[in-house]
Amino acid sequence: MNKQRLITELQSHGLKLIDPTVGASGRKGGAGPSDHKAITLEGTTIMVPIYTETAAQSPYTAHIQPDRSIQLEKGNGAIAPIAFPQQPQFYSLSTAEGVPYWKIALLHSHDVLATTVLQTCMRYRDPATACQFCAIEKSLEADRTLARKTPEQLAEVAEAAVRLDGVKHMVMTTGTPHTRDRGAAYLAECAQAIKARVNLPIQAQCEPPDDFVWFERMQAAGIDSLGMHLEAVDPAVRAQIMPGKAEVPLSKYFDAFAAAVEVFGWGQVSTYLLAGLGDSLEMLVEACDRLINLGVYPFVVPFVPITDTPLANHPAPSSDFMFALYQKVGSQLQAAGLSSAAIKAGCAKCGACSALSTFEK
Repeated sequence: MNKQRLITELQSHGLKLIDPTVGASGRKGGAGPSDHKAITLEGTTIMVPIYTETAAQSPYTAHIQPDRSIQLEKGNGAIAPIAFPQQPQFYSLSTAEGVPYWKIALLHSHDVLATTVLQTCMRYRDPATACQFCAIEKSLEADRTLARKTPEQLAEVAEAAVRLDGVKHMVMTTGTPHTRDRGAAYLAECAQAIKARVNLPIQAQCEPPDDFVWFERMQAAGIDSLGMHLEAVDPAVRAQIMPGKAEVPLSKYFDAFAAAVEVFGWGQVSTYLLAGLGDSLEMLVEACDRLINLGVYPFVVPFVPITDTPLANHPAPSSDFMFALYQKVGSQLQAAGLSSAAIKAGCAKCGACSALSTFEK
């Protein structure tokens, strides 16, 4: 099995851990790659679902060997050795007030610092508006994070993560607050504090602000790239899966994408597309073509059902669906000259939650 196919299958099926104590702890709840674990396979670090019902039924298993190495197996057959990244050194530190650094920001993949600056969302607690796949406040309820990370806290942790663990770039996302800027103002404030302390490329992620002048303000504050996430593109799917966000029409997003590319540059704006929520292959490919023509990188990721969310039992997309999608979008990226490697910071640059980057060449 080639590497592209193997990564695609692992991210669709998940990985069953025979010994749950193997490797560093994964992530449960929160924003970003929840219920995942980072694994390194043939030199590539990827995020793979492990704490899901799908993963519990996965044909892929991780077995610890007598020499403590870890073997990826399918059925009774050995496939390849894998490794789990070591727990970062900055996790052992705390602020002067006694807040552990890992409650402020986390290591994603092996060299990316990630944080949710506001761990609450105006849509989350109302079933009429909540995104059904979202678990943003689960980690807050479990006391694994803070509701609001201060700019000073983020700057302190970022400096330590670069110094101790060689972190290369940072992702800052946010729950959507009750403000017209949709969190852009606070993201800019946080970025300014971080850049005053350490030279670290930063991606910010938020919904489109009402006034696109915020893109210029965010860039001036030190934000290098921007993510505004569609998740789904079929209006019917959007209305069903994320009724609150669906009130922001696709036209608003595409206007925002065009305005953001003018500020951040070709290929420095991205969007998440969660394949498997209900969009057809054709609709996703068409949307990606439109995005790429605007200079927006469409970060196509297989949907992963997260425990204790309304979509906990929603099936993940098949690996065949994802492989076909990756092939088509990869060809589009090649033709347009868009590359994840050229992105200054962010999820698409990291690429660990998707196999898309391996289809760019």
